[in-house]
Amino acid sequence: MIKKLLFAAVLMCHVLSSAQVIYEKIPSTKLQEEREIKIQLPRNYEENTEKRYPVAIVLDGDYLFEPVAGMVDYYSYWEEIPEMIVVGINQDGTRQEDTAYDENRYLPAKQGAAFFEFLGMELLKSIDEKYRTNTFRIIIGHDFTSNFINYYLLKPDPVFKAYINLSPDFAPEMAQRITNALNTAESKKWFYLATGSEDITDLQENILSLNNSLQNLDNKRVSYKFDNFEGATHYSLVGKAIPSAIESIFTVFRPISKKDYNEVLLQTSVSPTAYLEEKYESINDLFGIEKKIRLNDFMAVHQAIEKTRRWDEYKELSKLAADSFPGTMLATYFEARYEEETGNPKKAMRTYQNAYGQKKIAFLTVDYMLEKANAIKRDFGY
Repeated sequence: MIKKLLFAAVLMCHVLSSAQVIYEKIPSTKLQEEREIKIQLPRNYEENTEKRYPVAIVLDGDYLFEPVAGMVDYYSYWEEIPEMIVVGINQDGTRQEDTAYDENRYLPAKQGAAFFEFLGMELLKSIDEKYRTNTFRIIIGHDFTSNFINYYLLKPDPVFKAYINLSPDFAPEMAQRITNALNTAESKKWFYLATGSEDITDLQENILSLNNSLQNLDNKRVSYKFDNFEGATHYSLVGKAIPSAIESIFTVFRPISKKDYNEVLLQTSVSPTAYLEEKYESINDLFGIEKKIRLNDFMAVHQAIEKTRRWDEYKELSKLAADSFPGTMLATYFEARYEEETGNPKKAMRTYQNAYGQKKIAFLTVDYMLEKANAIKRDFGY
């Protein structure tokens, strides 16, 4: 076990060393003091001067920043999630005061109220002004700070769209307030909740109670994910929950999986080309990211068309390929397959021949395309 933990620590340090981490102090008129923050910028941030990024705000940044930043960098490297700017707020010695609430209304009070305004009005503004951000924001907290992040959810127009709750220590009435807010949400929200079988008993009971309420959630605008990790303590559950939460928020961003292929693309009631187009439109709409369609996702749709023999799908797929990979053989190949399978062999032959001079891509080469043309020529005697 010790060797595994050491290996994980070495891996995380290597991952973080590949991304750019900046240490800053943010002056706050709300708190009347400076606050230390850590910022991880995406790889190649300086080179991608036109690109804007979602922001993840990490409370308890003195110990939560590194695991969150490491997982964000790792997942985004493999294109499982978008690249993000990760900001951690150091709360060592201040977390209880930062998360204080009054005993009557159970809303942020004293330094808690000031910290609430510092995050929403000063920190986010500072990050937006200094770095290339978009409007998709995540906030993450653990026990006291996890309860605190949900006060933003109660606002009419929350500044955060996704909430990662790691073993929250709920204030009175918070569970009911969360349930009401999610049931009545009028814009897209992501809500993640985690506990463990060895979590602090009082916290675990309240978390399980909230989950029972949210299981009946009937709001299509809300994506909800709950985890109860077997054998996990109040502290060890954090390492398991962070990747689970990140995956659940960015499900649609991920490449087409085997499950998607088998359960969606192979169903004749679904247009695989429309599914592909809608997937990338959703990425843009939800996360503010103009993502080019991945080559592997084109290949998954191509294989589905071949399997289901829905040849008409190639017509629209060819148009998408021309936009995503101009100058390559991809769009030409899809167009040729459409003509070949819909009764136009001569046109298919000429289309395959048009690949000469275009760039090769995936399995498509000049030799392959010309051989496809020659095969039609032999079969039909052209």
